[in-house]
Amino acid sequence: MKTSIVLYCRPGFEKECGAEIQEKAAWNEVYGYLELTKNQGLVYFHLNNPEEGDALMERMPLKRLIFARQWFLTLTEKIELPDYNRVEAITEALGSEWQYADLRMETPDTNDGKELSKFCRKLAVPLRQALRKNKILTEKGDKDGAVLHALFLSGKEVMLGYSQGHNTSPHVMGIPRLKFPSQSPSRSTLKLDEAFLYFIPKDEWETRLTSGMNAVDLGSAPGGWTYQLVRRGMMVTAVDNGPMADSIMETGQVKHRMMDGFKFVPAKQNVYWLVCDMVEKPQRVAWLMAQWLLKGYCKEAMFNLKLPMKGRYQEITKNLQSIKDLFAENNVKYELYAKHLYYDREEVTVHARLLSPVPQH
Repeated sequence: MKTSIVLYCRPGFEKECGAEIQEKAAWNEVYGYLELTKNQGLVYFHLNNPEEGDALMERMPLKRLIFARQWFLTLTEKIELPDYNRVEAITEALGSEWQYADLRMETPDTNDGKELSKFCRKLAVPLRQALRKNKILTEKGDKDGAVLHALFLSGKEVMLGYSQGHNTSPHVMGIPRLKFPSQSPSRSTLKLDEAFLYFIPKDEWETRLTSGMNAVDLGSAPGGWTYQLVRRGMMVTAVDNGPMADSIMETGQVKHRMMDGFKFVPAKQNVYWLVCDMVEKPQRVAWLMAQWLLKGYCKEAMFNLKLPMKGRYQEITKNLQSIKDLFAENNVKYELYAKHLYYDREEVTVHARLLSPVPQH
């Protein structure tokens, strides 16, 4: 049997997701070949040595992959399902040697996949019951236990696999379903909402995402990202030559500075968050964000780097490396993560913070 790592990404970004898993696997001396289907949001990395899949997924944090939202290691190849007794066919294919803490019913992130998700919801209850009865699914979900993935490619075809609970997305298909807040002046607000959810652990929100903090939003108009800071009780300096939405200004938590984000310098050194979603060359934004952190203007930065039409993986890797180089030159410890989030389109969201002070010369 072919053993593969299956990765979910945004449809249209299969090439980037594939290039990344192949490169990172090679760093770990694991090799295989790719199978990509355009605009399906699925990447198959077929392993040359099936034994290596488990160890690779143990060693490589999903958080370190930019373009993959979710992944699993295959237990079966594609299974043809009968018109009846689908539950039985899936249960039989799994056997009884392994136990799982959770079941994810998944489909490709396409229009056909959305139709298929209704079918999955219907099948989920009887399938869970059958898996529990056969002790394949444990009664009490262990959050670090293995997660069983059932990827339905159609009503008649499914692929089964698993991921480790500590190294998987908590969301089905890696997609958090966020509600657009009607008070926000733009849909871009969901990008920052998802970024906070993804990059900042929930148990640290009280110290890192709390009311009373000072924040700066560069390239803020009309206020989609500022909204997320305001709703968390922060005081915000919004920097943009364009106008801010009245609803945001009426909160009394925002000061609007009409100027170029690249020229703004905070008057006081008490800014905690810097956020930035400027439509600008990614290398310029990367440099600016690094400067803010190194000069002590802010403690943490959340920003988007826009992607070019071609060479997207190479471009984002180069931009991230430029930030790492600046941090290394200044001899600081840091945390830097990047993810092509669900609500991102032609951009990647990056979170950066310094874990040690900049040495004074």
